[in-house]
Amino acid sequence: MPSRTGGTRQGVGKGKPTSSDVAAAAGVSRSAVSFAFNNPHRISTSTRDRILAVAKEMGYTPNTLARMLQAGQTQSLGVLLPQNLAKIMENPYYAGFLMGVGQVCDQEGFTLLLTPPLRDSMLKAIPYAAVDGFIVCGLEIDRGEVAELERRDIPFVLVDSDPQENVPSVDVDDQGGARDVVRHLLGLGHRRLAVLSLDPGPEKPVRGYRGPLARRMAGIVEALAEVGMTMDDVALAEVPVTRADGYRAAKNLMAEHAPTAIVALSDILAFGAVDALHDLGVAVPGEVSVTGFDDLAESAWLRPRLTTVRQAIATKGRTAADFLISAIRNEDQHPHQLLSTSLIVRDSTSRAPRTET
Repeated sequence: MPSRTGGTRQGVGKGKPTSSDVAAAAGVSRSAVSFAFNNPHRISTSTRDRILAVAKEMGYTPNTLARMLQAGQTQSLGVLLPQNLAKIMENPYYAGFLMGVGQVCDQEGFTLLLTPPLRDSMLKAIPYAAVDGFIVCGLEIDRGEVAELERRDIPFVLVDSDPQENVPSVDVDDQGGARDVVRHLLGLGHRRLAVLSLDPGPEKPVRGYRGPLARRMAGIVEALAEVGMTMDDVALAEVPVTRADGYRAAKNLMAEHAPTAIVALSDILAFGAVDALHDLGVAVPGEVSVTGFDDLAESAWLRPRLTTVRQAIATKGRTAADFLISAIRNEDQHPHQLLSTSLIVRDSTSRAPRTET
């Protein structure tokens, strides 16, 4: 059946039309079809109009991803995540971090691709993400990801990881933040402390703590040493970073150790701990003080308002994205960037009960 533009309709009934189908129907070469969509100045206006009319009639749209891959650019940043998407979305920390990354993407004209582990492996996910570079989050133990990214010549920036030589990275002063919050509790007279820690995973018995968790634990050890205490004097629970796990762990800590202060290494865990103490009828902070780490928005809404360590979460995301785009554009490479933390004292901490002092 002749088309209105004078060519012959092809590709109808054969599935999605291709550029070859459009070229045949419009009576032009495939190169002319490509020029019509990508470099219109290289063909006449009348030819371009005829090609676009045929393409519209046939329902043809160019494969943008294929074109980008052929050019070696996707204009997309990847965020290589340490957990599956359901767990990531459960943690408000990532909302703040991705907001910072997204601000840079909007400014620079990039899209954003979230890349969770494939079959529990960050390494296996790398080949399936069509991106110009990766922000690699939470790589506490390198199982070959760095070598694979370097082998594929994919620019990347590490975040919340153990720093690697000659690799741009962005972290916060986890050690200083943890040290400051424990000093605060010790200064209030607390000695019966419990630490509600992030689960270090199955590698911890062999390798010890890694990444941000290692730095936060080092800060706790440093503060304890100043008053002649060690981690042997502190109750410890290691759990996944969810509010429900913080709730269950705090109940167990109260039953087994009766601490007067709970040091949670994330705000999410602290929220769960406060929930548990409320349900147990334990006054916060009158009987038990609670601290967090992150300063999520809810920390200021919680009752009592949470004493916590503030880290610049969105700034961390922006900095990592800026570093990655610089690497993609072959601009000056950035060294390791350490962002400061600050202790935010609110209503969830007070002096230890008199039995402690």
